Amino acid sequence: MGSISFKGRDIISINDLTREETDYILSMGDQIENLSAKGSANLCGKILVTLFFEPSTRTKLSFDTAMYKLGGQVVGFAEPKASSVEKGETLSDTIKVVENYGDVIVLRHPLEGAARLAAEVASVPVINAGSGSEEHPTQALLDLYTMKKEEGKIDGLNLALVGDLRYGRTVHSLAYALSMYDVNLKLISPDQLRMRREVLDHISKRISVQEGNSLNDLLPDLDVVYITRIQKERFPDLADYEKIKGSYKITPETLKGVKDNLIIMHPLPRVDEVDPAIDSTPYAIYFKQVKYGLLIRMALLSMVLGTI
Repeated sequence: MGSISFKGRDIISINDLTREETDYILSMGDQIENLSAKGSANLCGKILVTLFFEPSTRTKLSFDTAMYKLGGQVVGFAEPKASSVEKGETLSDTIKVVENYGDVIVLRHPLEGAARLAAEVASVPVINAGSGSEEHPTQALLDLYTMKKEEGKIDGLNLALVGDLRYGRTVHSLAYALSMYDVNLKLISPDQLRMRREVLDHISKRISVQEGNSLNDLLPDLDVVYITRIQKERFPDLADYEKIKGSYKITPETLKGVKDNLIIMHPLPRVDEVDPAIDSTPYAIYFKQVKYGLLIRMALLSMVLGTI
């Protein structure tokens, strides 16, 4: 793995990575852990441009913090109304302008394909921080890293992805990522929110996949539950959302009889799908994911800028 280089490379889709490259990124997360605690000047003089055309708390703050901890600087916007997009500027033109200001671009956009377009236009590396309901590759990488740290492995795990599997870009990227490993995967959702067909077709050729509606019966056999909120903002018809909101809820009662090593993960924000009473149990890993995400994003920024 020592010969792998990400210098100057875009991070757009998990499907652009091999298993070997993915494992390499995870290993870099371990390597960067000490730098996270004490800070570093590795990226001193480098500038990250963040273009967030959609709201974000964790992802934006995570990338900002990662850059600052590595000694770099951050410019950009977290609201398109603060940019020339409001004046009718195209995404291509925005990218062509801002690439003059920084060394790497992190982009979140409501339209599918936006990150790929940005990467084709830009002369600096582009990292996809979420494109429509399509993909969120850095979230998938931090999710894999969380599993590896908490379970000690990824191969051999029994996992369930639960909730909004149709519109949830985090689960699309994670499903693709998990298909590189030897896992058993359950896809639990309301019928209206089943996993996108192109994702299901891709992963079912590589790993054992089962679809269903009920989570509770599966819980005793699972090592990982990855639950997501039902995303109100992505429903074309709010009446459909009202019918299925609150379909799944993990409470202390539902966790009776589960494995000792079960971990509950969530990309956040949560609404009502995980009872706050779970937070104080050893099963709750979702706030740890945030810390692991910082490490992975520090690693990715260092890698595409060629310092590790």
